[in-house]
Amino acid sequence: MSSDLSALSSRLASHLSLPEDAVKPLEKEARDRIKLARLLAADAKEGFDTQSKIQKLSDTVFAVGEQLARARRAGRMSSRIAAGSTPKSLHCLAMRLLEARLAKPSAFADDPDPSPEFDDPSLYHYAVFSDNVLAVSVVVASAARAAADPSRHVFHVVTAPMYLPAFRVWFARRPPPLGVHVQLLAYSDFTFLNETFSPVLRQIEAGKRDVTLLDYLRFYLPHMFPALQRVVLLEDDVVVQKDLAGLWHIDLDGRVNGAVEMCFGGFRRYSKYLNFTQDIVQERFKPDACAWAYGVNVYDLEAWRRDGCTELFHQYMEVNEDGALWDPTSVLPAGLMTFYGNTKPLDKSWHVMGLGYNPSISPEVITGAAVIHFNGNMKPWLDVALNQYKALWTKYVDTEMEFLTLCNFGL
Repeated sequence: MSSDLSALSSRLASHLSLPEDAVKPLEKEARDRIKLARLLAADAKEGFDTQSKIQKLSDTVFAVGEQLARARRAGRMSSRIAAGSTPKSLHCLAMRLLEARLAKPSAFADDPDPSPEFDDPSLYHYAVFSDNVLAVSVVVASAARAAADPSRHVFHVVTAPMYLPAFRVWFARRPPPLGVHVQLLAYSDFTFLNETFSPVLRQIEAGKRDVTLLDYLRFYLPHMFPALQRVVLLEDDVVVQKDLAGLWHIDLDGRVNGAVEMCFGGFRRYSKYLNFTQDIVQERFKPDACAWAYGVNVYDLEAWRRDGCTELFHQYMEVNEDGALWDPTSVLPAGLMTFYGNTKPLDKSWHVMGLGYNPSISPEVITGAAVIHFNGNMKPWLDVALNQYKALWTKYVDTEMEFLTLCNFGL
């Protein structure tokens, strides 16, 4: 176009001396050429408009970001479903145990007389909330083997009512080892747990909670065990490697919760778990406060009652009914808020985490840990478990229980 316009300009200059009639066709050609040039220039301007290009690029980046966020949410949901779904072998085990209970109901007491050790505050008490009988048996067996005096250790196992018969059959056939005491309960045994008292139950009944009641029972420990002064909460995916009696001698400095912190650098801070765009979160919490972990938690129940922590938990649950403060699929943020400023950091050797997702934990760190935690989706009873850690869990499985063979456990 530039070349054509230059040539046309030369022709016009050389034809200026010609009559007007002879110049008119050339002028018309020039006007057509100029019109076409303007159209091309306009198109070129749109194509090379920097602001337009930036906006289009921004829109593309935003759209791709939204797709990535949706894919991540779907991936997390799929992982939770895969980890939370009951494997066929575990389902088989529960059914076999229930079948044994139905075949000989007289052999398994529905409501055995409580042992005096269950309410003795001078003993070492643990709470485990789970519907996985095999996992709970490993927790109890590993703690018993590691204890210097197993008879002083008392486990309070709370499960869903439908799983309680399976637990009773298991521990009747395979009694707790080395003299440890095990109390088996269903959460329906606690009459205070009703919709009038607990907003958690109201929200679960209304379909506004994606986690089960078992996950939230930890916030009712003082009400569940009124005679006790201190309780250690253990998750069902831990293995105890050393005597835990020392947890009863840790000075919590008047605080309610003792837990291992999991922040390093800028990671695992409160800002990761709470929505700091909400006024109540901004006013009460610091975004760079260090988060701690569930798995091994020492609770001073007297300090808990003194500070009204359950009532504070209820307040936060009611405010977060729409999920605006934290992700309602997770129970940790509720604990971070409830025990904010009321948590004593424990030495990291008490609780080593990550065996359910991190393949690079040092063997020295694992060996030195009092409790190792298979938190993450790769649980040791699943086929996707990390092979380098699985034997740390399977060595405590009671392989003499005949139902394990019948249910095809690959241990």
